[in-house]
Amino acid sequence: MAAETAPLRSDRRAPFTAEMFDDPEQAYQRVLAIYGHNTGYLRRQFQAYAGGAVPPRRVRACYPYVKVATEAFVAADSLLAYGFVDSPGTYGTTITRPDLFAPYLREQLTQLSRNHGVPIEIGISDTPIPVHFAFPDGIHLESGLGAERIRALRDSFDVPDLAYMDDSIVNGTWTPRPGDSSPLALFTAPRIDYSLHRLRHYTATSCEHFQNFVLFTNYQFYVDEFIKLAHALMDARDGTYEAFVEPGNIVTTHGGVTVGSPPGRLPQMPAYHLKRPGHRGVTLVNIGVGPSNAKTATDHIAVLRPHAWVMLGHCAGVRNTQKLGDYVLAHGYVREDHVLDADLPTWVPIPALAEVQVALEQSVREITGLSGADLKRIMRTGTVATIDNRNWELRDFQEPERRLSQSRAIGLDMESATIAANGFRFRVPYGTLLCVSDKPLHGEIKLPGMADAFYRQQVDQHLQIGIRAMEKLADLGLETLHSRKLRSFNECAFQ
Repeated sequence: MAAETAPLRSDRRAPFTAEMFDDPEQAYQRVLAIYGHNTGYLRRQFQAYAGGAVPPRRVRACYPYVKVATEAFVAADSLLAYGFVDSPGTYGTTITRPDLFAPYLREQLTQLSRNHGVPIEIGISDTPIPVHFAFPDGIHLESGLGAERIRALRDSFDVPDLAYMDDSIVNGTWTPRPGDSSPLALFTAPRIDYSLHRLRHYTATSCEHFQNFVLFTNYQFYVDEFIKLAHALMDARDGTYEAFVEPGNIVTTHGGVTVGSPPGRLPQMPAYHLKRPGHRGVTLVNIGVGPSNAKTATDHIAVLRPHAWVMLGHCAGVRNTQKLGDYVLAHGYVREDHVLDADLPTWVPIPALAEVQVALEQSVREITGLSGADLKRIMRTGTVATIDNRNWELRDFQEPERRLSQSRAIGLDMESATIAANGFRFRVPYGTLLCVSDKPLHGEIKLPGMADAFYRQQVDQHLQIGIRAMEKLADLGLETLHSRKLRSFNECAFQ
């Protein structure tokens, strides 16, 4: 990891040598300096290449790394679920976008230094920075090049390489090679960069706008209400939220002041951000229908290390006692989505997280004004089954009904278990609050007229519940929200 890449002839400034730091802030500043120098070098070299210049040799710059070495077991504060390694050894990770991750990196480095009392080593790794990732919007880097220059690009520059972007660390399948450091973080720098660029593509908003509390929905109706609510808060100059961001990076601030322009067309999974200082606001992502989109969105948002995410959408009620508009609070999941079977075996339980469950239940009570038996009449807690077959009703009727009954399911959808399972896999606190929109096992199927009337009555309340729950979670300390429940045996120090 500590191998250093020599600067090319066209950029002969003194290279950064590996250095030890006792001060976490100084360590962060060195990471920032290395990353800025190396990505700046790549941008200058590419601009010359785009202008017709031919590099005399391969253009390469590498990511900075962070490394610590411990010789003793640490007795860290048992209330803290991160910020320490649990056994002696050498631990390291590559770093990208230290500007974007400044508060996160400062927190992780500070905890690491506090818990172990050892110096932090900062240097240049031997992992090359793909030239695309040296540009904030570099995924469209080749748009100004001719076909011949595009073909020759990989001969002169490093380009994204999937060999550096797997999920073996988060999946618990990582195996060291001789001389390797153990992982210090769940994601390597190339894996993070890949997801940051994918997020821009899928959501049409910059990653800087994402908040630490994320709502996922599977219906446009929720987006419409979220936009209406956000603009009302901006017009009212509400002191809680400071800005609202829509696809195309359209930013609205208090008083209705707006900058930016909408994209030519909406992206696959548009994101909307109701911003608070310190990224303590709420992001809403319309993932559409299906487990594939749910996995895609959470795969990439996870690298931003959000503090919680919740599925807020519609489901089929499978109990005859349920009514359209009732709420379903998931405390368990049947995983028949199949998109995560290779990453997280289906025998792994996905437990309910008390902090998220309490926030959702309290929010339902506050927004509806109901309590006790009246609250139980409109909200049930139980198992949610997630499937990958939208037309499951057309199969032999007895077979799905039997499985739903055996699992004690009270709701069925196509996204919730995927989002919860990926939260478990990525150590992101998760939850699910659904609204019953049809009862196909009992003859109440979703028809256009019924759906429109139902959506108008229920979506606004459901969305308010979701936002209120996220506000409650934002008020919890990180030592409470990021608990030990999601930690594996040999966990990374960075949460």
